[in-house]
Amino acid sequence: MPRLKFQTLTEQMFYTLLCLKNECYGMDILDKVPAMTNKRVSIGSGTLYTLLEQFLEAEMIRETKVEGRRRSYILTDKGKEMLNNEYRRICAQALDYRTVFGEEDVK
Repeated sequence: MPRLKFQTLTEQMFYTLLCLKNECYGMDILDKVPAMTNKRVSIGSGTLYTLLEQFLEAEMIRETKVEGRRRSYILTDKGKEMLNNEYRRICAQALDYRTVFGEEDVK
């Protein structure tokens, strides 16, 4: 059975939305994600701009400025809700892990 779109978020989706808590340009996101994840996560420009278009269509973000080819975006209430849902899902997974392995195994 195929996964419903945005039912869960990939890391690239999660961090793109997280960056858009405050207004920023797409190019800013390409720099912010590796910085906030200690280079554990990066997003290619093709992936990023595909995600931005999908998020716009789903009304999870909105465009705030257009300056030539540069566009800036910000999270909408719908996007915040999706991000919050994903955060709660990740926290529940972490709790399940600690329940199974115990807190001492978390390193």
